Amino acid sequence: MTDRPQRDRDAQGRPRNARERDQLGRPGAAHTGTVPAGDPTGALDPRAALLRGQALLREDRPFAAHEVFEECWKATSGSPPGLWRGLAQLAVGVTHARRANPAGAVAVLTRAMDTLATYEPDPPYDVDVAGIREWIAATLTDLTRCEHPPPLLR
Repeated sequence: MTDRPQRDRDAQGRPRNARERDQLGRPGAAHTGTVPAGDPTGALDPRAALLRGQALLREDRPFAAHEVFEECWKATSGSPPGLWRGLAQLAVGVTHARRANPAGAVAVLTRAMDTLATYEPDPPYDVDVAGIREWIAATLTDLTRCEHPPPLLR
């Protein structure tokens, strides 16, 4: 038996990680006893989630943007879950590029482009799906573009 603390869990019993993370989602030292403040937990309404995700991308916090989109994706009932999955993939792709992982960035950005394709003809919530997909296509050949992620809304 070990004296390690129990893994933190949310109200539903799912494992969580309360370790501090940097703007690219890399965890800090284990069991520092502090949890970063600031970002809301739980799914936001769609417009607020899009605005918050965009702000986080502009602040060079793509991992935090991914968390916002993932919460919406997991909490989705009736709205387009693929849209949130595609936006989460976009943020993860940017995270990989910013962490100097080109293979991961290309793989996840390609998945994001494919996932978002469904929504291009009739984009929900005024999301600029065509613009995002164009940005991804250009970024796949020049990952330095990840320093300036695309606007999400038209």
